[in-house]
Amino acid sequence: MERRSGMRARDIMTTPAVTVIPQVPVRGAAALLVAHGFTALPVVDDDKRLVGIVTEADLLRNGYVEETRGVSVGDVMTSPATAMSGGTEASVIARVLVDDRIRCLPIVDGSQVVGVVTRRDLVRALGRTDTSVAAEVQRVLDLYADGGRRWTVAVRDGEAVISADDVDDETERAILALAGAVPGVLSVRIPVGGQR
Repeated sequence: MERRSGMRARDIMTTPAVTVIPQVPVRGAAALLVAHGFTALPVVDDDKRLVGIVTEADLLRNGYVEETRGVSVGDVMTSPATAMSGGTEASVIARVLVDDRIRCLPIVDGSQVVGVVTRRDLVRALGRTDTSVAAEVQRVLDLYADGGRRWTVAVRDGEAVISADDVDDETERAILALAGAVPGVLSVRIPVGGQR
C-alpha cells in the first residue's frame, strides 16, 4: 500500500485576495484590475463574505467608460460566484477553471474570502522544473528533520516520490502534507517496502 497527497488550493492561492464591495464605482474596480494585472475581483460584503465576482467581461458587457457614471460593482457583478475551499485539490480547480471558462476562483473559509486561484497560479505551479521542485521538497523535509537528511526525494512530472521507510503514521502524514504544499508538486507518493 502507498500513501498519496496532492497540491491543494491553499498551496497555490494568492493571499490576501484583493476584493471590492458592491458599492465601489465601476471605474474604481477597473482601476484595481489594471493596477494589479487581474482579470477578476471577488465582491464581498462588509463582513468579507463572498457575494459575487466582477470580471473584465462584466465591466465591458455593461457599458464602456462614457456610460459608467453612477454604475457600481453591485450593478454589474456576477452573483452568485463559484468558490471553493482551501482544501480543494488543484486538479479539481483546474477542471473547473477550464470547463466553466472561469479565470479567477475565490477560495473561501466558510463564506469568507481568504484567497484566489487563477489560471496563471496553476500554470506557474506546473511550470516549475522537477529538479527545482525536488530541491524545495528536500529542503522542507530536511528542515522538518531538524536539518538532517532522513528521507530522499525524487520528482517526475510533478509527482514527488519520497523514500520514508519505517515511519510512524503521524510522521507519514506530516511528510505528505509538507511535500504536497510545495508549489509544483501535483501528487506525493511514499512507496511501501521501497517499491517505486
